[in-house]
Amino acid sequence: MNTIKIDRKNTLMVAHRGVSRLEPENTHLAFVAAGNRSYYGIETDIHCTADGNFILTHDDNVKRVAGVELVAEQTDYATLRSLKLLDLDGTATREDIRMPSLEEYIRICKKYEKVCVAELKNHMTEENVCRIIDCIEAEGYLENVIFISFDFENLVYVRNYRPTQRVQFLFSKYRDEYFDKVTEHGFDVDAYYKILTEELVEKFHAAGIKVNCWTVDRPEDAERLISWGVDFITTNILE
Repeated sequence: MNTIKIDRKNTLMVAHRGVSRLEPENTHLAFVAAGNRSYYGIETDIHCTADGNFILTHDDNVKRVAGVELVAEQTDYATLRSLKLLDLDGTATREDIRMPSLEEYIRICKKYEKVCVAELKNHMTEENVCRIIDCIEAEGYLENVIFISFDFENLVYVRNYRPTQRVQFLFSKYRDEYFDKVTEHGFDVDAYYKILTEELVEKFHAAGIKVNCWTVDRPEDAERLISWGVDFITTNILE
C-alpha cells in the first residue's frame, strides 16, 4: 500500500490524522508515515483529559479506535495512554499503537520539518488553550503550527494570546455570517470540501482568506479543488 499521487500544483497537502489510510489514525506510525512523504502538514486532534493533560484522538469516545467505552475528556491521561489501539485490521495486538501526547506529535513534526495542523476539539477554556500554546512553544515549534477548530471561541483565545498565530475556522456547512466573522477576525477557513464552490473560494481569496478543505480522498475531487485554487487539501491518502 502507498499513497495516491496527484498533480497538486501549488496546493499544499495536509495528512489527515497522519496518513490514516496506511496506518492507524492519530498515532506515531501515521505521523511518521506523513513525515517520510511530501506532505506540507500533519493534522491531528487535541483533547483535554480529566486530569488536565492533553491527548491526541479524534472522537469524544475512544471506542472506535480502542475498543473500549471511554470518553477522552472524562478519563485520566494515564488510562488513555495505557490503551492498545486497534490496527487497521481491527486487532489490538501491537504494543506500539498508543495515543500520542501533544509533545510527541510536535517532536515528530519538528523532526520531519512538517507544519502542525492542530485541531482544538470541543470548547476549551482559555486557560487550556494557552497551556497548549505554552507546551508547543516550549518545544520551539509554535511558528510552524496552524490551529483549527469548529469552536470559534477557541481560535479567539489563540489570537488573544498570540495575535499573529495562524488559525483556520472549521465548518461543514456554509453560512454568510461565517464570512463576516472570519473577515473581522482575520482568520483563514477549513471547509468540508463538498460545500465549496469556485465562487466561494474566489470570495474568500478576494478577502485575503486562505482556504483549506477536508477530507478529500478521490483524485477527481482533488483535481477540481486544485483547479479552483484552494490553498490546502486535507486528505487520508492523496499525496
